[in-house]
Amino acid sequence: MDPTSLARVLRRKSTWAEKKLWAILRDRRFSAYKFRRQHKVGEHYLDFCCAEARYNLEADGGQHGFPEQQTQDVVRDEYLKSRNIQTRRFWNSQLKDERFVRDILWADLQARAPYPGNVQPEKRARLAIRVKRASDAARPHPSPR
Repeated sequence: MDPTSLARVLRRKSTWAEKKLWAILRDRRFSAYKFRRQHKVGEHYLDFCCAEARYNLEADGGQHGFPEQQTQDVVRDEYLKSRNIQTRRFWNSQLKDERFVRDILWADLQARAPYPGNVQPEKRARLAIRVKRASDAARPHPSPR
């Protein structure tokens, strides 16, 4: 399978933890830092990569607790470190505390590629009700018959 196809499959079959992180990071939502999902570096696919800060974010499930996988992770992290890419790993269970994850990410990114005047992002507020557009107000409501 070619690298592009494999990256697409990995994106399509994301875990709940990866989906949660992507909701925080996508579209420059996190302090205007650009993240890529399943980005290939060498022979490795990085879960979330910020090229500007040379930063890799990994969401680790239970399989990363086994010794064989830990050995592979150490080798991978050393390879990335040799390319000046910092890796931060979160256990999936840690992602339940969104504030904790945001604080660590913000501190790491500011240390590696600070934006002047950047403020720590707050959780995005969602409106409880749909806001009516001007075009909706101009449209007459159907009369009940």
